[in-house]
Amino acid sequence: MPIKTQNDLPAKEILERENIFVMDENRANHQDIRPLNIAILNLMPLKEDTELQILRSLSNTPLQVNVTFVATSTHEATHTSSNHLNKFYLSFDEIKNQNFDGFIITGAPVELMEYEEVDYWPEVCQIMEWTKTHVTSTLHLCWGAQAGLYYHYGIQKHILDKKMFGVYEHKVMNRKVPLVRGFDDHFMAPHSRHTEILKADIEKNPDLTILAESDEAGVFLVIAKDGGQIFVMGHPEYDRLTLGKEYQRDKEKGLPIDLPANYYPNDDDTQRPLLQWRSHGNILYSNWLNYYVYQNTPYQFINTEEIVGK
Repeated sequence: MPIKTQNDLPAKEILERENIFVMDENRANHQDIRPLNIAILNLMPLKEDTELQILRSLSNTPLQVNVTFVATSTHEATHTSSNHLNKFYLSFDEIKNQNFDGFIITGAPVELMEYEEVDYWPEVCQIMEWTKTHVTSTLHLCWGAQAGLYYHYGIQKHILDKKMFGVYEHKVMNRKVPLVRGFDDHFMAPHSRHTEILKADIEKNPDLTILAESDEAGVFLVIAKDGGQIFVMGHPEYDRLTLGKEYQRDKEKGLPIDLPANYYPNDDDTQRPLLQWRSHGNILYSNWLNYYVYQNTPYQFINTEEIVGK
C-alpha cells in the first residue's frame, strides 16, 4: 500500500529502507484516485516508535492511504519533542469537522488508573463519541480497546495478578467474519498489559462477537455487529524488538518483570527474539482496511447518518 505522509516524517525514511512504498505529498497529489483517509490518535509515550509500527502495518494492500496523526490537547507529552508534535500532529479541534474512512486509537500506559482518573479521559470520550458519526470504522488497540469497550458498552477492565507480557498462541473463534479471513486456526500475537476484559462480560452483549482468544492471554479480538468498532487486546503492530526494549527498561528501573513469554529462544535474553506474529498482524490490518474501511466507504464521503451513523 502506498502510505502518504508528510515529506519529512522521520518514519518515512526508515520505511523506505525496508522497501515499503511510502508516497510523499507531491506524488500523491498527482494521482487521480480516491485515497483512504486514516487518522491515528497516538496515546503512546514513544510516539515515533508507534508511528513506525502502525505505518508498517498499514502498508500491505494496494490501497493508497492518507495518514493524519492526532494528539490529545489535555495531556503534555514528555517522551516526544514538542517540535515533532507541532510539526506532524493535529489536535482534535483541528480535525473534528472532517470525516475519516478509518480511525485508530492506540494503547496507553495508564491501565492501572481508573478511566476517569486519566487526565485526557474526557477528551478521549469526546473523540470516541465523534467517531460514531465521522468515521466508517474505528480500530482500538490494547488500552484503547479496553477504553472503547468501557465507553461504548460499559464493560469494566480487571487487574491481573501479574503483567500479561509476551507472545501467546491464539485460536480463531468465528472464521466466517471477514476480519479473520486468511488466518490460520492458531496464530501468535504479542501482549503487554496489566489488565484484562473478561470473556463472560463481552458475551453478555449481543452486539459484540469474539473472533479470537488465547487460553493464556484471554480475549484478543472483538468486533461490533456492523464492524464500525473493532477491539484488539494486544499489539499485532509491535516490531521484533519492542517487547525486549520494554523488558530491559523495566529491569533497569528495578521493576518486577518476568521475561516476555515465548519471545527469546530458550528464554535466553542475549539471543535475538523470534518474530512469530508479523504475517497475521499484517493480515489483520489489511482485512480491516479492505473489508471494513474501503468496501464500506463511499467515493464521496458525506457525513450522513445513513453512511456512518449506524
